[in-house]
Amino acid sequence: MADATLVVQQLPLLRSPSAACKRRISGLTIKTNFAVDSFPEYVDPFESSGDTMTDTLSLPANKMVDHLRGATEARHPSPQPTHVSSYPSGPRVNGNGHKVLRSATVGYVAPEFHGKPDQMKQVRAHISKCGWIPEELIDAQTVWFYNELGIDDVYFQLESVEAIANHITSLYAAKVAAFSREDKREEIRLDMEASDHAIYIDTSEPGKSAVGGPQYEQRLEAKYLDGNDTINRFRVETFRSPGVLGQKPDSKAALRCYFVYQCQFVEPNADPNETRMEVISDRMFLAKATKNTKQIYQEIIEVAVRRNGPVIEVYDIEDSREKRLVVAFRSRTARGIFSALSDLYHYYGVTSSRKYVEQFSNGITVMSIYLRPAVNLDEKHPPIEESIHQITKEISLLYCIPHTKLHHLFASGELSLQETTYAHCVWVFVQHFLNRLGSEYASLVAALDPKNNAHVEILSKMKKRLRTETFTPDYILEIITSYPGLVRALYASFASVHLKVGPGFDRHFIAPTPADEVLSDAKLKDKITKDVSNEHEEMVMTAFRVFNNAVLKTNYFTPTKVALSFRLDPAFLPEIEYPTRLYGMFLVISSESRGFHLRFKDIARGGIRIVKSRSKEAYSINARNLFDENYGLASTQQRKNKDIPEGGSKGVILLDPKQQDKAKEAFEKYIDSILDLLLPAQTPGIKNPIVDLYGKEEILFLGPDENTADLVDWATEHARSRGAPWWKSFFTGKSPKLGGIPHDHYGMTTLSVREYVKGIYRKLNLDPSTVRKMQTGGPDGDLGSNEILLSNEKYTSIVDGSGVLVDPSGIDKEELYRLAKSRVMISHFDMSKLSKDGYRVLVEDVNITLPTGEIVNNGTQFRNTYHLRDTGLTDVFVPCGGRPESIDLMSVNKLIKDGKATIPYVVEGANLFLTQDAKLRLEAAGCVVYKDASANKGGVTSSSLEVLASLSFDEEGFVTHMCHDARGNAPEFYKAYVKSVQNKIQDNARLEFEAIWREHEQTGIPRSILSDKLSVAITTLDEELQRSELWENERVRKSVLADALPNLLIEKIGLDTIIERVPDSYLRAIFGSYLASRFVYEFGSAPSQFAFYDFMSKRMTNIQ
Repeated sequence: MADATLVVQQLPLLRSPSAACKRRISGLTIKTNFAVDSFPEYVDPFESSGDTMTDTLSLPANKMVDHLRGATEARHPSPQPTHVSSYPSGPRVNGNGHKVLRSATVGYVAPEFHGKPDQMKQVRAHISKCGWIPEELIDAQTVWFYNELGIDDVYFQLESVEAIANHITSLYAAKVAAFSREDKREEIRLDMEASDHAIYIDTSEPGKSAVGGPQYEQRLEAKYLDGNDTINRFRVETFRSPGVLGQKPDSKAALRCYFVYQCQFVEPNADPNETRMEVISDRMFLAKATKNTKQIYQEIIEVAVRRNGPVIEVYDIEDSREKRLVVAFRSRTARGIFSALSDLYHYYGVTSSRKYVEQFSNGITVMSIYLRPAVNLDEKHPPIEESIHQITKEISLLYCIPHTKLHHLFASGELSLQETTYAHCVWVFVQHFLNRLGSEYASLVAALDPKNNAHVEILSKMKKRLRTETFTPDYILEIITSYPGLVRALYASFASVHLKVGPGFDRHFIAPTPADEVLSDAKLKDKITKDVSNEHEEMVMTAFRVFNNAVLKTNYFTPTKVALSFRLDPAFLPEIEYPTRLYGMFLVISSESRGFHLRFKDIARGGIRIVKSRSKEAYSINARNLFDENYGLASTQQRKNKDIPEGGSKGVILLDPKQQDKAKEAFEKYIDSILDLLLPAQTPGIKNPIVDLYGKEEILFLGPDENTADLVDWATEHARSRGAPWWKSFFTGKSPKLGGIPHDHYGMTTLSVREYVKGIYRKLNLDPSTVRKMQTGGPDGDLGSNEILLSNEKYTSIVDGSGVLVDPSGIDKEELYRLAKSRVMISHFDMSKLSKDGYRVLVEDVNITLPTGEIVNNGTQFRNTYHLRDTGLTDVFVPCGGRPESIDLMSVNKLIKDGKATIPYVVEGANLFLTQDAKLRLEAAGCVVYKDASANKGGVTSSSLEVLASLSFDEEGFVTHMCHDARGNAPEFYKAYVKSVQNKIQDNARLEFEAIWREHEQTGIPRSILSDKLSVAITTLDEELQRSELWENERVRKSVLADALPNLLIEKIGLDTIIERVPDSYLRAIFGSYLASRFVYEFGSAPSQFAFYDFMSKRMTNIQ
């Protein structure tokens, strides 16, 4: 036959279970809603002899064989992953730490199907009637199917006679087709998929991964294990036939059967912390699992519910070389791990006889795999003990990213798992940092006039084009894939630095990757130059060296990790593109996402946001801009944090295209993996020490941002559970029960924005009730809803995620208040409240006619560009939401008509909504613009004071005075403290507004530039003051801190106690930021050389 493979397919034979929980299969009804105790109980024949798990004397561990991936003192394996038993303490059974299972108690015993002999007769008769198989072969084919494939009685009990006959006939047809092939290759394949079950039969050679063909394991996990259906869950059983397929002496292939069944849980909605097997189990599992298997699963689930990553256990089977590997993890957190595990144990020359995937209604998935050496392989592999040891270690790495972009190189055995995962991480790194602009762009910047708008526009266009067209992700991947030898050498260099072993571990047990000389950076450079064939390839592979040299610490080689995190030295970033040097930089990569955390000072804080993408095209854009957006947000945060001790930081998590529903999982992995690099490792086997080239303690102060507000409590509790001493201050914006001050509930961010809006009205004597207002970011958001509730202007247009709402006569205020209080979009607006000239266009609308007669062809496009339209309906524009750079240097021209801005006043509430170039263009056209770094700083002030309270109180005082009780009642101190925070936000906003307005009037410098000049002046003076003699003067120090710290805290705790509890670096930051901001707000961004002397003289007089 010309076809390489014949796949025989059948129509689905099952219907979904009815509401009464009965499964009807071609006339056979099997009841699944009976009580748990109605299943036959398996009787353990060894029950009377004591424990089924036995301990024997420890024997010496096997040493590495000569041919095996030779380790040196600098190259050794990462520590053992977490096990249920307290490895390595306790008895080390057979020298490997595994418990021993008696073979009779090992796994599953299917309830016996007593009607099987009669069914075989009926099946034979049906096959004979159909006439597809010769009469003399029917008995042999039927017996082979029933007895030789390892299919248990559950299958025969569930399926109808007709279905089984069809399966046997299909397999016979596949045999005939295989026999007729020119290459005589023996391949039999069968797949049948239904909504509630599936069957796959494939030909496979033990110990070898299938790199082609139908990929049944990937198919079943994509459809049934990792699919988007979060309600229905599926268990899997798979068996390998005992004998080989075919009659040839050299035949090695066997049949692998997969059976997928929809779960019927005892309690479908079990609590995530529930661990009782009789409550959380699937009914079929309870019927088939032995008492010992239930005990094993019980133990591992009890650990898994308390962990974020995988829990692993290995059992020896008595009188057998077979091992039982059991892995438990939270469902939906490791997409593709089922098939990836096969590739992992195949890499080490191991095959599986049976595999089970069990789901539990508390959200835990358990995979149980029976492993043994693949004796059919020609290549030499480690002894089974060493292979199993390495497999268990690498499962945590596989869990982080089950399928990398270079997985095919691992599945084929060309590279190890460590090498392909490392290459995948660098591939991500290269995408963000290789598309730099280069020296030619720098020369162009120097040659052009930055004050010439035409020149600036050319530079902007060239920058975007250079960033997008040079190296695409696919092109980078193609280059990396072409040089596996270079990847191996570069990985060896990386591992030689960061691979470390915990105490008490035999470092010679097995090496983690093929032997390779560890080259110096200079030799790696020469090797790359010699091996590659062009400049582009050299640039990509050289980026591996840049990555290696930038990594200061990583959790790559630690056990129990859930994502891969790297603390990078940002010195490699080009100054022309990133003029302000970053202080710290983290890169996090998981199976759901990639993300950064950037900060500009040691003590810094900022929110963590999750970026979602509506389409692959949107994802490509978001990925391309990820780092620059993160840098811009952190830079804005740095400028807006001028009043507070913390510098600016920001974290951005970008969900992968197929993981848009995994925001929670991505966030949890991001946080946990960063904690790996912040906390000292004190629990061997769980969190082992890492190589720390940074060498100093780091503390991050994080907060909520887009799509993370409801995840903050988890992060706080998780930091607490992991023993972080600073858990109270780790995250701001947490719920009041944890001492948090929610920005949205108290309108903290909006209070600052409103001060700038009101300041403009005050300075220009405007009546707010007559001011026509446009707002992006609707009543469903934090900033947008509070802006509506606090405003007194005449709203003429609102744009949010659902569409555009417009009314030239003014949008009904009471209806807007209703939406804002309910936190819902304008799609919920009561249309009867609009005037005859008002309208609403939703994103899903097409071909809508407006009251003006204009036709809107596409609602989404109309929504995305409405803020750029010259409607004549807007006096003040307050962006409270929207993507960064919604108005840039090119699009801003739509807001300028005959040299004059069509919108007189803009207060940028949303971060980075306008580019700096766009702001300057608007100001030149007469618009009064206050930028985000000034207007949007209320939230950071609130967060900073929340951090200060958590650092100042001891744990008991914090719970008493800052945490709401179980009924939601706030302590009196908390109420007063929140009020003082609100007052401080308004005071700081007024001080900066007045300073910018005054200096603009005096100098004519654009307000957008003055905002930055004030920020730079404050942060520069702040750093100088922290290092000055003033800090060393105790009287000055205490006087400044007494003014800077909230009176309520001083009255409740005492100044000396606060100074004792709060870290010295944080107190220095408070001292410097308070003095610097008060001085600059009073004397401006460019004071005379005697101004600070006058400023401090007054303070010293008061101290005296």
